[in-house]
Parts: sequence; structure tokens; C-alpha cells
Amino acid sequence: MRTNFILPLVLAMTLPASAAIKTETFDYKEGETTLEGFIAYDDAAKGKLPGVLIVHDWMGAGEFTQEQARKLAALGYVGFAVDIYGKGVRAKDAGEAGKLAGSFKKNLPLMRARIRAALDTLAKRSNVDPARIAVMGYCFGGTVSLELARSGAPIAGAVSFHGGLSTADAGDAKNIKGKILVLHGADDPYVPAAEVQAFQEEMRAAKVDWQMVSYGNAVHAFTNPKMGTDNSKGAAYEERAARRSWVAMQNFFSEIFATKR
Repeated sequence: MRTNFILPLVLAMTLPASAAIKTETFDYKEGETTLEGFIAYDDAAKGKLPGVLIVHDWMGAGEFTQEQARKLAALGYVGFAVDIYGKGVRAKDAGEAGKLAGSFKKNLPLMRARIRAALDTLAKRSNVDPARIAVMGYCFGGTVSLELARSGAPIAGAVSFHGGLSTADAGDAKNIKGKILVLHGADDPYVPAAEVQAFQEEMRAAKVDWQMVSYGNAVHAFTNPKMGTDNSKGAAYEERAARRSWVAMQNFFSEIFATKR
């Protein structure tokens, strides 16, 4: 266990002294739909780096996932903040967000196609090792991350931060090729105990290499400072859970990216 906590630190310390994080915003496609991606990486790094897809919450792509991409780049990864909804398609409020996210949850083939387009885009980049790519996401993005894994995509791992855990067909878990990490608010009213139990049974039945960490005193969206700190609203920021979950994610990536699969 001790080694796992040291690895992310070692990786950061071994980056070149002249490291500079470069960012790019660019368009990519899923079928005829144009999507807008944001990528961040250390332009002084040598060789091919592990890549991480970062999936937004139900409001759509924006500054939060872009900041996560920058933070991942500082750790030595290529961070790609993806776009599931489409270029320029962003929710104006919770009501609109619910409709947007719901439309994809009802159409898993489309959801999976959108995140697969991002995976294929990242895998083709010259500075990315296609054998070392993972996906992570927040709330709606956590659900998307798990669905990419369930689709059988060739990824090293998937991380869900306070994401929904249910799926249309639990049998799809047999397709999972990488490892799974779920970071969950123990008091999340939107992901009840029955859903958690069903997910765990799904993982066990498929013999997936999975981990789940439940953070006490944390509800939905516990990583987002903009949510306030009132747990009674069902979605709120919890600093300790946010900090601990980021460390857990780093340790997970250190493990799955340690060697090429």
C-alpha cells in the first residue's frame, strides 16, 4: 500500500524541470456530429504518455473538466476533456441538464458511440500510448465512463466520481477489459443502496477487477466546490471526500499505467 501512495508523487517529481503544460481546444467527430475537445499535456515530456479521458457532468463540457485535464497533465498524463453533447450544446440550468443527460441514458448506443469517438481520437495522438488509456468522469460522466468499459473498449481502467451505477444490461459487464474504480458518496440520495448493491453484484458476476470507495458524510457531486456545502440538498461539496478521492484516483492510475498491458 505504501508504494501506491508514493508513485504519483514520484511521477510528478520526475517530470523535466522545463515542463510546460500545453493546452489545445479542437473539434472532433462522432458520425456527422461535431464535438469540441480540450487536451492538456506536458510538451517537454519524451515518448508516449498514458492518456486519460475526462467526462463532464450533466451540465456539459466546461471549465471544471478542463481544469482536471490540466491537473492530470501536471502528473505526467495527457488529459482529454471530452464532449458528449456536441459542440455548443450546454445546459443552461438543471432542468435542461436533466433532459440532455436523460436523452443519452435512454440511448446507450449513442452514449457509447460519443465516448468511443473520444477514445479513438486520443489513441491516435502521437504523444499517447494507446495501450495505456483510462477514462474518468463526474456524475453523468461517471456513468459514461462505466458504459465505455461495459462496451468492451480497450481501456486500462475506468473511474467514476459520484456517478450513476445502473445500466440497461448488467450482462455487459462481461465485456469489461480494464479495472474499475468507483468513488462514491456514502449518503448520495441519487445513487441509493439498492443501486450500489446491484452494481457490486454485477461486478462480481462478471469477475471484474473492481474497487469501490464510499466516503462518509458525502452526498452527490462531492468534488464540485460550486455545489455549496449543504448536504440536505442532496448534492454538495465535501472537501475531504474530494481530496481523498483524487488521491485514490492517482493511486489507481499509478497501478494500471505501471506497465503496458
